Amino acid sequence: MILNTGSRTDIPAYYSEWFYNRIKEGYVYTRNPYNPKLIHSYQLNPSVVDILVFCTKNPEPMMKRLDEISHFKQFWGITLTAYGKDIEPNVLNKHRIIECIKILSNRFGSKSVEWRYDPIFLSDKYTKEVHLRSFEHIAKELSGSITTCVVSFIDLYQKTLKNFPSVKEVNLEDQIELIKAFVEIGTKYNIRIKTCLENKILENYGVDTSGCLTQSVLEKALNQRLNVPNQTQAREGCECLLGNDIGAYNSCGHGCVYCYANYDMSLVKENMMKHNKNSPLLIGELKGDDIIREMNQVSYINNQLSLF
Repeated sequence: MILNTGSRTDIPAYYSEWFYNRIKEGYVYTRNPYNPKLIHSYQLNPSVVDILVFCTKNPEPMMKRLDEISHFKQFWGITLTAYGKDIEPNVLNKHRIIECIKILSNRFGSKSVEWRYDPIFLSDKYTKEVHLRSFEHIAKELSGSITTCVVSFIDLYQKTLKNFPSVKEVNLEDQIELIKAFVEIGTKYNIRIKTCLENKILENYGVDTSGCLTQSVLEKALNQRLNVPNQTQAREGCECLLGNDIGAYNSCGHGCVYCYANYDMSLVKENMMKHNKNSPLLIGELKGDDIIREMNQVSYINNQLSLF
């Protein structure tokens, strides 16, 4: 199975000590966000967890203890954008993030580390020119350490609009102009540009629109074929494998104004205060009427088929 950590919060940035404690204990609990009395229980064992997937803006708190998860295969998606503290108020210095990406690439291989430049929006401050200048600077720094960059344009979720009411969608004309330039820059630095659930028209301009966390992406990171059972799509048309996430909504301290996973920063602060590094749950403790369900975990690895 695939264990995800990053669709609901940023565990490496804010909860790395808890995560390493869970690895040591060999199991983790997570509340079902749509049925809070239901607790999902996962074994943290490489015999059934084929790969740990991290999605983060700051892997640095994890870096000194990577040996503790060296027995797991890993995939890291790391977001690095043009935005400053006005948009991403608590994100680590970008030069330090770049250094982390290089270290992770050296350790796990360039196919196991993916740069994310998203979500893209345009404003008087963050113009197309600013995006392209920042994108090329980062691409130059990461050339040789990664093979892929995922770019996406902002989606106007209700949570996003609540925290960032002035934001507007990027029209198709501007999307095409940016994608053409991103592909040109990517070619220059040997980085393939991908999108996830964006307009298929963009394929005409050299971008790969197959998705960011698909079976193919994880197979390349593992260098093994997977037999993945049919899964419910996170969004219609999305082929990414986003299930089995152990995070919790409204618990990320980055405070990014475009975030879809945080609804209210006062609730985020409240939840972060409830965090106990020794609890099996990311936020809070077990309650007397909680129902614990052991999740069915099996390896998806197909040992009969080689990737090449």
